[in-house]
Amino acid sequence: MFSSSADASQKPLTPKAEATRARIRDAAMASFVERGYPDTTIRLIAKEAGVSVGNAYYYFPSKEHLVQELYDQQQRDHGAAARPRLDGVTGLVDRLRVFFETGLETVGAYRAVAPGFLSAMVSPDSPINPLSVESSPARDMTIGLLREVVGGASHRLPEDIAERLPEALFPMYLALILRWTYDESPGQAKTTRLLDTGLRLFAVSLPFLRVPGVRGVTRDLLDQIADVRP
Repeated sequence: MFSSSADASQKPLTPKAEATRARIRDAAMASFVERGYPDTTIRLIAKEAGVSVGNAYYYFPSKEHLVQELYDQQQRDHGAAARPRLDGVTGLVDRLRVFFETGLETVGAYRAVAPGFLSAMVSPDSPINPLSVESSPARDMTIGLLREVVGGASHRLPEDIAERLPEALFPMYLALILRWTYDESPGQAKTTRLLDTGLRLFAVSLPFLRVPGVRGVTRDLLDQIADVRP
């Protein structure tokens, strides 16, 4: 859908065109933060970017294309926040904590409007569903960061477990964001508690992952969790 040749965002742009596209994108991001997904329209974005509606549609054929821009930017921000904090951290559980905490930090600006996004993305057929084919560039960036997290740890997981873990952690990360979205406790303390409990459980399980029976069941479980992807 989003790879259509009609999508100007996939074509080489002149500096002037790139500047116009950036204005439209920035206006959309600001509107998403201020108004949320349902109340942001292409017409409103065009007005705030100072371009015609037709021009806005030329660069972004739908509002969903702009949401994918948001996903991509959020994942770039996540990587930029996580990598400096991962430097020098060798424990797998500690590295996973950095990943999850920086992920929640970088979506923080959207917390007030997150329910509106969720209502639009919850359908399996929605192009802005994080598990959709259209969302694969942002999803691949997140899984790539998880591979860095797992690969840079000093704890040596069995190779078959380490290979599967990043793909399986992605749906778990989405579940944590979902909990965070609806967490009205002060400072989203319930989400923090859930993360702490999950990481403690993972830490306790690590020594058992080399036991043949446990290893096989764990491998199957990780495959089934990752299988939510298209």
